[in-house]
Amino acid sequence: LCCCEYVDRRGERNHLAACCCDCEDLDESCERWLTCKSLPPGALERIVDTVADRVRVPWLAGAVKVNLSLVPPLVLLPVLLHVAALHFLLGLVILTSLPAVVLWYYYLTHRRKERTLFFLSLGLFSLGYMYYVFLQEVVPRGHVEYSQVVALTCGLILMLVALSQAKKDPGYLPIPASDGKSAHQGLPNKSVRGSCNGLHGITVSGAASGHAVNGEAKGYSRMSAQEPEGVKKDWCAKCQLVRPARAGHCRLCGRCVRRLDHHCVWINSCVGEQNHQAFILALSFFMLTSVYGIVLTLHTVCRDRTPFVALFYCPGAYSDYSSALSFTCVWYCAIVTAGMGYILLIQLLNISYNVTEREARLALRDNTGHRLLGGLVIDTGQYNRGFLCNWGHFLSLGSSPLQHSAEDIV
Repeated sequence: LCCCEYVDRRGERNHLAACCCDCEDLDESCERWLTCKSLPPGALERIVDTVADRVRVPWLAGAVKVNLSLVPPLVLLPVLLHVAALHFLLGLVILTSLPAVVLWYYYLTHRRKERTLFFLSLGLFSLGYMYYVFLQEVVPRGHVEYSQVVALTCGLILMLVALSQAKKDPGYLPIPASDGKSAHQGLPNKSVRGSCNGLHGITVSGAASGHAVNGEAKGYSRMSAQEPEGVKKDWCAKCQLVRPARAGHCRLCGRCVRRLDHHCVWINSCVGEQNHQAFILALSFFMLTSVYGIVLTLHTVCRDRTPFVALFYCPGAYSDYSSALSFTCVWYCAIVTAGMGYILLIQLLNISYNVTEREARLALRDNTGHRLLGGLVIDTGQYNRGFLCNWGHFLSLGSSPLQHSAEDIV
């Protein structure tokens, strides 16, 4: 392939110069529109799929496909923030409607069970653009010291490092071989393994290996030997395996994850046993860096006022365009920081009670949990061993199985 050629979704060679040609669905839709006829079912979806397949950029080994969900944040965010800086009312309208649009898109993709890079792109580009505005508009005013810029930069780098760790394997359970599925379905060769408190686990031939990871054996389900029907509770029909304790199936990733907490759209991955610590660390670094950047900017734009007062009352913010843009970006950062702060608060409370978001959601559905702290946390009582033990258990996730308590083995 030359740099402008690519293999389309039909498996045929195509060219960027002809990307707008030979679209039968588009031709038929235009013809029906001109003749005032209704479109056939699924025509718009097929047109969107065709357009998404043909949005590519030239590259050395052939044109590379561009994910359409990456484009809107790169284009709309700078435009909207610059428009919002023109007038106070424009800023109020845009900064109010922007979170609503993001929530609507989240609801749309979540309902369709679709994975999207929109939120990851929005988060990373927001960080980069806010840092660029800080260097271009705030630092040249001379009120920010060099050491403060270095501290803000280090916080941003640490947050990106933690985010890269959170993007790694969350603890996917190995998919069994195809020849082992029949053995899983029949559940033959069951052997009982005893434990110190009288509970048992049932090992299954052909399942994942029985080595314990974080106190959870991969190859058996947590059930009593006298209750073989418990296999159905831990059997994943989609992955064709028996899940260990606290594992769950993510319908967006299509995989089972050990100690599944939730699927986070901001990292476009699940949060599980292997990356939960990095996820909390990334959120913490983001909160510290964002609050620090907001304080530095407000001290520069609205001098002689405390940051909290300046956020709501800054008379000279719209005296010039540079101050207006900086103040608009501060409010955008404040909105994002408030949302991420709420997520971090819920995560810290869940860790303190040793409950995952998935377990809390299931407890609410089955009416087996207790609402605490005004409903911020759902205590299932199943794994709660006290504040210190719960945090000790969380800090030991992914380490040697010998360091874990026996609560997840049974």
